[in-house]
Amino acid sequence: ESLDLPFLSSYLNSLATNFSHGANFATVSSTIRLPTADVIPQGGIYASLMPREETFAKALYTFDIGQNDLTQSLFLNMTIVQVIIAIPDIVNHFSDNIKNLYSLGARLFWVYNTRPIGCFPQILTSFPSAKKDSVGCAKPYNQLAQRFNVELKNALARLRIEFPLATIVYVDLYSALYSLYTHPTKNGFERPLVACCGYGGKYNYGRDAACGETINVNGKKIMVGSCKDPSVRVSWDGVHFTEAANKFAFNLVSSGNFSNPPIPLKLACHPRSRSSFSSTGMDIVVNVGGSGFECAEAHYPPIYGLGRSYG
Repeated sequence: ESLDLPFLSSYLNSLATNFSHGANFATVSSTIRLPTADVIPQGGIYASLMPREETFAKALYTFDIGQNDLTQSLFLNMTIVQVIIAIPDIVNHFSDNIKNLYSLGARLFWVYNTRPIGCFPQILTSFPSAKKDSVGCAKPYNQLAQRFNVELKNALARLRIEFPLATIVYVDLYSALYSLYTHPTKNGFERPLVACCGYGGKYNYGRDAACGETINVNGKKIMVGSCKDPSVRVSWDGVHFTEAANKFAFNLVSSGNFSNPPIPLKLACHPRSRSSFSSTGMDIVVNVGGSGFECAEAHYPPIYGLGRSYG
């Protein structure tokens, strides 16, 4: 909205759908590695919705994926050490997808790193004995996320060397969001470690009491509902961020201050106003992920989003 750009339609929408400015291919709980999901859709409906060949090189491709590779592994009873060992393979799979897109003509990539998962009520509740940092987040699990981010950043650096004609931007979403835990009051938030929509325990989160569900408490059925004011809360349901937190993070990362190289998102969304962002120019945006941090201009060819879905 702040960029005066249209929202993307879900590729599965069948009613009143307008794909003239693109489609969002984000899927729930998708991962970089199979079998859950692949960040490059192929065949079927995807074939008709993907960019035309002549516009492929003029698109901005944004990626927001990888967090579920970590958390799903943890909930499959893998240890942190085992997940760390798997990170290089996860990142290599991601790099392969970048290479595949490059071979198809893509040249402009915008890649978000993963979030501070150790601050999620889901993680704090599921692993209560984990050592806490100064703000109360589970330190080993944030270190796991940081390890993934280091590997991702290094992989993108190698890709820049391999593909000098590409623009590959690494966006530090982790640091932007972590500031909500270190300085919540300063940023207009409260109780950052407690879920807004949940039930039970220190963090208002229970795996058997998901947001919106009806649960039985002492013989009485109650619906798990929202807190009074989600606009001042960080965690929505223990796993996803609130709209307010997402907006806060977007305002920070879109500035370019959290990016390497430091390119503002607005320059990518409005390429005709920039002089040296990309030698090829940019006509469309492809969002690979589901954070909602995608952009486009109404008179441009389509935008397409692939990957996982987040609130």
